[in-house]
Amino acid sequence: MTQHAPLIIDIAGLTLSKQDKQRLKHPLVGGMILFARNWQNRDQLTALCHSIKKVRKDLLICVDHEGGRVQRFKTDGFTHLPPMRALGELWLQDGKAGEGSGALRATRAATACGYVLGTELRACGVDLSFTPVLDLDYGESSVIGDRAFGRDPRVVSLLAKSLMHGLLQSGMANCGKHFPGHGFVKADSHTDMPVDKRSLKAVMTDDARPYDWLGTALTSVMPAHVIYPKVDSRPACFSGKWLGDILRAQLGFTGAVFSDDLSMAGARVLDGQPVSPTQAAVAALNAGCDMVLLCNQSEGEGTELDALIDGLTEAQLKGLWQPLEASEERRVSMLPTSRATLWDELMVQHAYMHALDLLP
Repeated sequence: MTQHAPLIIDIAGLTLSKQDKQRLKHPLVGGMILFARNWQNRDQLTALCHSIKKVRKDLLICVDHEGGRVQRFKTDGFTHLPPMRALGELWLQDGKAGEGSGALRATRAATACGYVLGTELRACGVDLSFTPVLDLDYGESSVIGDRAFGRDPRVVSLLAKSLMHGLLQSGMANCGKHFPGHGFVKADSHTDMPVDKRSLKAVMTDDARPYDWLGTALTSVMPAHVIYPKVDSRPACFSGKWLGDILRAQLGFTGAVFSDDLSMAGARVLDGQPVSPTQAAVAALNAGCDMVLLCNQSEGEGTELDALIDGLTEAQLKGLWQPLEASEERRVSMLPTSRATLWDELMVQHAYMHALDLLP
């Protein structure tokens, strides 16, 4: 069986250190996630991505690059993409052209956003952006806010599908987040443990609808670090009910499942008890995640990263977690298969220039 490589880790700087290379060579490491601290300019980013692929060609290079306030690379030619709320607002602007024209212009703009986002990242060697956000904007969550397309799950679904079409045209996969929905709760799972006390029916009727409607278009999903106590006492990311019974069995999702960052506060307590990143990783993998992320732990000596790699190795040897060939196949399926357009070629490409003109 092909070794299942579920860990997505990060690095501290602009280049790979000897220690970074050793970690990336480990058979349990399947990729890395980039942050703004890993960015200086396009040449540096391209060189960094090239050096990562020299370590292992199958490593998945990821980033949170949605547009608006969540965009890691904003200078040296990268387009400043709008927050997704701007597309939702465009949907409502019908003007004099007749009912529905705003929706059509918004879906066209969303496809353009996806294409610009995907082609610019791929030109520098990045494989995947964790986008689109499928959360609904209830006007309560500061951490979601304008990252959401809107409140109506129908609008969110169609705009997300349009954005994913642009990503597909660029040769990039997609990741819908945060299943089944993070928009209703006020608390930020980066710093707190959000609890959504609504019934399963209420969550499935509204927040989870995009995952149902987009099931055949989504290539991956990221669950929320939110507890829905009427469904399970554990956050969705660690819940076999949410990932196995609902996402896989009920909604029929067959793509990859990434955990959200295991260093977040919402991932550090399970069943009322504090847990280590290794314990959280084992719980997420056993619940149905294919890959788990541990972010912002590489600075200094990176002891948390080494502890996770060693801990998951030990957990595998003890039978606490078993690698799955299907999970590894889903990880590999997230890698682009088409040739990326180089930056200089992209700058004169008609499709790219036309997409820039369509951005809101």
